[in-house]
Amino acid sequence: MRPFIACLAATSLAAFAVPAVASAASADIAHTKVVSDNPVNNTPHVLDGTVRTIAVVGNLVVVGGTFDEVREAGSGKKTLQRSNLFAYDMGTGKISTTFVPKVDGTVHSLQAGTGGWVYMAGTFKNVNGTKTGTVASIKTTTNQVHTGFKPNVNYRVTTMVRRGMRLYIGGSFTKAGGKNRTALARLNALTGAADTNFDFKITDPRSGTLKVYRLAVDAADKRMVINGTFTEVEGKNRHQIAMIDLGDGAASLSSWATQRYATPCNLSSFDTYMRGMDFSPDGKYFVVVTTGGPYGTSQLCDTAARWESGRTGSGQDPTWVNWTGGDTLLSTTVTGAAVYVGGHQRWLDNPRGRDHAGPGAVSRPGIGAINPETGKAMAWNPTRTLGHGVEALVAHPKGLLVGSDTDQLGGEYHGRVGMFPMG
Repeated sequence: MRPFIACLAATSLAAFAVPAVASAASADIAHTKVVSDNPVNNTPHVLDGTVRTIAVVGNLVVVGGTFDEVREAGSGKKTLQRSNLFAYDMGTGKISTTFVPKVDGTVHSLQAGTGGWVYMAGTFKNVNGTKTGTVASIKTTTNQVHTGFKPNVNYRVTTMVRRGMRLYIGGSFTKAGGKNRTALARLNALTGAADTNFDFKITDPRSGTLKVYRLAVDAADKRMVINGTFTEVEGKNRHQIAMIDLGDGAASLSSWATQRYATPCNLSSFDTYMRGMDFSPDGKYFVVVTTGGPYGTSQLCDTAARWESGRTGSGQDPTWVNWTGGDTLLSTTVTGAAVYVGGHQRWLDNPRGRDHAGPGAVSRPGIGAINPETGKAMAWNPTRTLGHGVEALVAHPKGLLVGSDTDQLGGEYHGRVGMFPMG
């Protein structure tokens, strides 16, 4: 019996095996030009709630968030029940009838695996009736939950990035992969075990619960940037943002540090005003977007800012800053050709605006593109209805995927999901 069980386990693990190469996450995707401002017509519609995350697994676009109903594009299409997660074919827009997971909580983050698998993280505890905790993996072609993947994360996960056999997660948990891990962990992407070469003391929240809100990892898996409520990492002053050196051995805290996010913004409303982050495809810089209110140009509230990855030491300043003039930016993706930003902003290029269009402001409702070199808004201006804002911006070789809580994108009806193709 023992040899048979060992063989069965090895077969199961081999089926789930992930090659030790970088995954096709947003930071890997380079474009040579800006995407079209005319969305494709065949993306399906999410009819309620909010789309918070998108990942592409083969030809399938996997969509997660908080919702219950979806429908294919076109007249006379049937409304389908999908609990916080569904998938559709990128080419046809057809909603998968094989991938019908039942998820009992919000899906905050998705990452593509290989062989049709997708990683998911959020506030759920069960997937398809299987107790998973807040991180799980499911096969898009069979709807199978991978029961051999056991990360055992004990609380909310808000952000996740896979790089080969490494799965980085951030949130407000205190245990992950069988170890004590507060707010940040690196897991084995096959087994879910915590990496003993990655263990950081993240402490002293500026307000509310201690958490890592977003993390970004460069395509080479050499550098990571995290943001959240913390003000110290490894006993060092790191106000809401820190850089970590990864590499092949034990990960370590970088000397890179800035005080530009130490200012309060609207502290009464936000435990952290940090929001989306993404590295450039070549890893030379990263962009951070924020919320926080119109507090002036000495503070980085309601901004997009470019930071150079290769710099070290304290007192770092951004290469450029683009102010909205008092409106939230939630998400960003960097393609080399553009820095795309989404939120519920009304303007870009608006440093002197205070909930109004100041001198030089340009209208960019809900979504926009910034020149990576100059930091100025580009001409691309498809528009969208504002709502809470764009939670998901995902670059793909075929274009730019958008997930939000509203249904007008590029002047057309697109229920909470849309895609701008390459122009």
